[in-house]
Amino acid sequence: MVQNLILLKNIPQETWQTLAGKKIYFGHQSVGYNIIDGVKAIMREDPDIKLNIVKTSDPSVITHGAFVHSEIGNNTDPQSKIESFEQVMGSGMGEKVDIAFFKFCYVDIDPQMDIQTIFSRYKDSITQLREKYPHVKFIHITVPLEGEIVTWKVRINRLLGRVQLWDHTKNIKRNEYNDLLRKEYAGKEPIYDLAELESTYPDGKRCAFMNSGRQYYSLVAKYTFDGGHLNELGKKRAAENLLLTLISTM
Repeated sequence: MVQNLILLKNIPQETWQTLAGKKIYFGHQSVGYNIIDGVKAIMREDPDIKLNIVKTSDPSVITHGAFVHSEIGNNTDPQSKIESFEQVMGSGMGEKVDIAFFKFCYVDIDPQMDIQTIFSRYKDSITQLREKYPHVKFIHITVPLEGEIVTWKVRINRLLGRVQLWDHTKNIKRNEYNDLLRKEYAGKEPIYDLAELESTYPDGKRCAFMNSGRQYYSLVAKYTFDGGHLNELGKKRAAENLLLTLISTM
């Protein structure tokens, strides 16, 4: 995280001005608000970063550079988010924006889901949107993770030998989806790797667990207040990486 802060500080004012002139659309749900909050917090600390953040899905309000965002779809239903993003882009947003992306939420992925089917639907959607709006740069986002919150009750139970194993099955599925996304787009198209940054401690180590001989990742506990949504530290960490990703697309 320190490295990201250094990178942000080293970005010249002219680059921030160029980014501020871009028209950007971000579709999301609750963790998306966490990320937006983080961007606003960074802007309060760095006067060179002056993004015009507007909550709207109405393309008619976009007359100049703006970072617009809105809720899309329904949580626990990834298909609805794909369809909602398509609808927003088709409403005129696709003709207006330079950069567009949306994210799934951690609650959208459960152990019973066919991850390959979800990813194939996402890939087909992005392919069609790219053909329809060739001027738009689409950013891919990995699915965010959950983390174990070790409360005092959990610690006491463990001291008493009543060990409660945390259920990793959902994170395993999220990791599987993210692996498919990285395999498809890494090195070819921009990826905002939210899952990687969520699972990486400030010192660079990863929050990992083993299952059936494979290593998977989970959300670092110090970045969250409830095991899924981001606290102030997590928000800024996510925002730093998003800003660096946006700059890399220009």
